[in-house]
Amino acid sequence: MSNRGELQENLKAPLLEYSFSDLQKEQVQFYNDEEIPLHQRVWIETKKLWRIVGPAIFSRIASYSMFVITQAFAGHLGDLELAGVSIATTVILGFDFGLLLGMASALETLCGQAYGAKKYHMLGVYLQRSWIVLFLCCVVLLPLFFFATPILKLLGQPADVAELSGKVVMWFIPVHFSFAFQFPLQRFLQSQLKNSVTAWVNLAALVVHLLISWLIVYRLQLGWAGTALTLDFSWWVIVFGLFLYTVCGGCSLTWTGFSVEAFSGLWDFLKLSASSGVMLCLENWYYRILVVMTGNLENAKIAVDALSVCMSINGWELMIPLAFFAGTGVRVANELGAGNGKGAKFATIVSVSESVAIGLVFWVLIMLFHNEFALIYTTSEAVLGAVSKLSILLAFTVLLNSVQPILSGVAVGSGWQSYVAYINLGCYYLIGVPLGVLMGWVFHQGVMGIWAGMIFGGTAVQTVILAIITMRCDWEKEAAKATMHVRKWSESRNNVS
Repeated sequence: MSNRGELQENLKAPLLEYSFSDLQKEQVQFYNDEEIPLHQRVWIETKKLWRIVGPAIFSRIASYSMFVITQAFAGHLGDLELAGVSIATTVILGFDFGLLLGMASALETLCGQAYGAKKYHMLGVYLQRSWIVLFLCCVVLLPLFFFATPILKLLGQPADVAELSGKVVMWFIPVHFSFAFQFPLQRFLQSQLKNSVTAWVNLAALVVHLLISWLIVYRLQLGWAGTALTLDFSWWVIVFGLFLYTVCGGCSLTWTGFSVEAFSGLWDFLKLSASSGVMLCLENWYYRILVVMTGNLENAKIAVDALSVCMSINGWELMIPLAFFAGTGVRVANELGAGNGKGAKFATIVSVSESVAIGLVFWVLIMLFHNEFALIYTTSEAVLGAVSKLSILLAFTVLLNSVQPILSGVAVGSGWQSYVAYINLGCYYLIGVPLGVLMGWVFHQGVMGIWAGMIFGGTAVQTVILAIITMRCDWEKEAAKATMHVRKWSESRNNVS
């Protein structure tokens, strides 16, 4: 017991900064089991978690708000402009966003575990490998932008909406390439608890976006093309801000300059990135499919507008669970990399509990203000009425999303991406989509039937399965595997050197 006071002082620092000798790991496990009352352990873990989650929430909301602002400016130009820009951002750019964001999340596993094991030199190498892989992926995805109009028409979108969306996405190509650099930079900094840097850069970009949106759309009256141009500029502001911080001394331990080593081991890195991308994009694309399916209904323009408003609100609020996704991934990866399985399990429990509490708050807010929140986007009475009817499904989607991304964060921190990809494929596309089709067209429930079938048939089932897997996880075994992986990565680098 004589070491208790010293140990308490050490635990005030983030766990990732420990020098994890065998004795210290035993102390941390003993501390978690017996030494501290539950409420104090929860408070200690909450502080560590929110050091990541707090700035991550702000950063994600700020960056996503740029999309919301763009849609809002387009909505006040007219219903066609709102539908065209919404489809361009929600379906085409959203499809792209989901894949690249998922591929970048491989860094949460690699950088998180390496940082927890104090293999700092590997983080810069992983960052550069991610840039290479994601840039090449961006090049491969370019036909999606070039042929957006025929693709959307083939998917059943109204001709005028598809034509305008095809023009808009061509202006979004610079945003498309910004994803390849911004997402890896965010995860690289996040694994080092430098989220505050990302938050400040995103704040600056948001202010810039507001100013140039007002200037280009209202003062210069450049219409929908102007809204796309503002998004291009603002997202590259984020990229350059994060890049300059990284290479100009902000990450002296983990960034040691450009290295040819980044070109080695690309195949293994690509496989992990691909499984991460598939895991996350199968979730992200799911609600894009919902918008596309709605475009095949009668009075599709109003239905698409209403659903796009709901998806935009859902996406805005989803930035909070996604911040918990990031925080949980980092905490679990750091703990496993340090060999502390019990710490990883406790971090998971705290993160899920706090995210659900926040989800309940937003559930109540949506139910209370179901007639008002769509005014952000439009003043059309038809669209406002349709959004009000959909609000109950939006509320339950928000509630489910307060659990599911956090469990996915556990998967990322543990390196289970390939398994979760199969689960997502089965739940979303073999259960959710067919049930949505059945409810929407066979039972003639329209957009409410499609959405209800997809969230209760796909999202709910997937959440239950992930919860069962997480509860049955052998955390000590996962910690041993992570330690072995970190050792292998380090030995591989030494052999290359």
